[in-house]
Amino acid sequence: MEAITININNPSLTDKVTWFLKHLEADGLEILSKEDFQDLKLLNATRDEESIPFSEYLSDETEDS
Repeated sequence: MEAITININNPSLTDKVTWFLKHLEADGLEILSKEDFQDLKLLNATRDEESIPFSEYLSDETEDS
């Protein structure tokens, strides 16, 4: 997969570019905002971290109360 970044300073041009790109989504284009991309990078960094079952997390919360 390749990624590109497009910076646009003109709001009306942003609308035109977004309109055009949305027509390519059916062909497999994925459109992400910069914020979404940063969130995905952070989530990906946690993939190898140890996790606990949610039920165990909840039991720890109720014991603290």
